[in-house]
Amino acid sequence: MDQPTAPGGAVRPAAVADLAAVAEIYAHYVTHTVATFEEVVPDEAAWRERHREITGRGLPFLVAEDAGTVVGYAYAGAWRPKPAYRHTVEDSLYLAPGHTGRGLGGALLAGVLAGAARAGARQMVAVIADTGVPASAALHRRHGFQEVGRLAEVGHKHGRWVDTLLMQRALGAD
Repeated sequence: MDQPTAPGGAVRPAAVADLAAVAEIYAHYVTHTVATFEEVVPDEAAWRERHREITGRGLPFLVAEDAGTVVGYAYAGAWRPKPAYRHTVEDSLYLAPGHTGRGLGGALLAGVLAGAARAGARQMVAVIADTGVPASAALHRRHGFQEVGRLAEVGHKHGRWVDTLLMQRALGAD
């Protein structure tokens, strides 16, 4: 399967050996930002289980590399656990600090969109914490997502209330 590329990097399916790097990237966001509402850093074992669950459903779990080092990841996971939601997925995408603005996020998102559509997903939802930085919403807009709602002050982390922006994109026909 051809994967999207970006200047200075490549996107490919994540392997179990990549999950330590994935865990490290995500740990930064859990510990230092409100971009995720998780407050406890998942360990590598939790990432192995997440990877197994996602890829076991045929959904994409991708990494971005720069000079052979994993510097970002993205995947499509279940939107909600109830059976009627089985054709809707939610994307998750994070880049290591210092690796934004070079096209890697766009290459990851393009790969996740294509992989989720191949897996039979019909809709993709993005739940974006309103951190005050518009980059994530802008990335999703460039890839065809539309804003469908906002949930006010639904998260509380690092001493502040945070809104979430809901965005959605169709992936394919019935």
